[in-house]
Amino acid sequence: MEHLHQFIHNNAIITSAIILIIAYIFIAWEKISKVVIALLGGSLTLFLGLLETEKTPSTIAHYFTSYIDFNVVFLLVSMMIIVHIASKSGMFTWLANEILKKTKGKPKLMLAALAIFTAVASAFLDNVTTVILVIPITFAACKLLDINPIPFLITEVFCSNIGGTATLIGDPPNIIIGSAANLSFMDFVRELTGVVLVIMVVVIALMVFIYRKELKSSAEKMELVSQIDNSSTITDMGLAIRAGVVLLLVILGFITHDITHIPTFLIAMMGASVLMIFEKPAEILVEVEWNTIFFFVGLFIIIGGLEASGGIALMAKWLLDVTQGSQAATSMIILWASGILSGIIDNIPYTATMAPMIGAIEDSMGHVYAHPLWWSLALGACLGGNMTIIGAAANVIVSENAHKAGYPISFLKFLKYGIIVTIISLSISTVYVYFRFLVK
Repeated sequence: MEHLHQFIHNNAIITSAIILIIAYIFIAWEKISKVVIALLGGSLTLFLGLLETEKTPSTIAHYFTSYIDFNVVFLLVSMMIIVHIASKSGMFTWLANEILKKTKGKPKLMLAALAIFTAVASAFLDNVTTVILVIPITFAACKLLDINPIPFLITEVFCSNIGGTATLIGDPPNIIIGSAANLSFMDFVRELTGVVLVIMVVVIALMVFIYRKELKSSAEKMELVSQIDNSSTITDMGLAIRAGVVLLLVILGFITHDITHIPTFLIAMMGASVLMIFEKPAEILVEVEWNTIFFFVGLFIIIGGLEASGGIALMAKWLLDVTQGSQAATSMIILWASGILSGIIDNIPYTATMAPMIGAIEDSMGHVYAHPLWWSLALGACLGGNMTIIGAAANVIVSENAHKAGYPISFLKFLKYGIIVTIISLSISTVYVYFRFLVK
């Protein structure tokens, strides 16, 4: 055993890189649960001694919990609790139905309205929760109009990933980036909301044009949508008021972070704790996506092994050598590589690997040099999820629900539009990053 540990110590970079690459392959393969892969990889990292498992003054720098970003973990858990409790009241469904009624049942307007609702909701809730809320509303409205729901579902998926790009809490990659780069909620709003709005408008207009022949219905059926009965959608008014107030206060806390300097995870945790006073904690905690949480924990340990061994610093040096230190070239490589790879593999492990690498670049080249790299990573990792049906969790959820309802969305059908949307999104992002951050 001692010889094994000595061998691992001498070849730590190679060993940790092999563990990470194998984990990536199995995560992409999807035959074994990704949380199991992450935890197995994390366990192997600790077993081989790539990170320390005993906390002493001499080992604390490489102690494994030092590499688990608990800001990310607590922010995710807290927001999951808040959103689940708020969803129980029916408040989000009520809001979506009201928006539908305003469209008067006109299919093109309805597609745009549901897409905008999905994008805005995804900026403040998580993508998966948003699409779970909007799918049944979409099916019900399309049934009334007697039209194919697939154009609506595909557009909603695109907009869920686009909208989630705009804020710190909209997409897990942003939470990782925000914590690693010490970026606030308002930093994301200031730097990304504008370009996200442009991308959203272009994508919605494109989808309306592509599906223009299918977005037609009779006046009688459109009238049915405009008269949707929304009177009993909110099932618990007291809960809706409580959850609405807490959610608004939490978002206000995020917005004022630059003034108060209260960590975002703590603001979310306080909001979740207040709402839990009126609930049965055991029933609420069951609904937390613990698979996602432990997936993050396992990933942080695997990537921590690579970071502790010096592998991340080596990757950063390699990238700077390839680009010869050019800030513009480095930014564009990160943007486009992130966009393409996030369409093929899960964007969470990709971002969790890239964040410490950009952190290492920041350590060697300075904050000013690294600043556009963080935004390139955020735009690429989040927007790239639109390329394939497996590019983001929201895509998979919509695909599965559509299949169950008798409207299958094939991998190639989604890819046909996903590639176009991703290229357009990354192209707009390229122009934005260049003129916003790189032109002196």
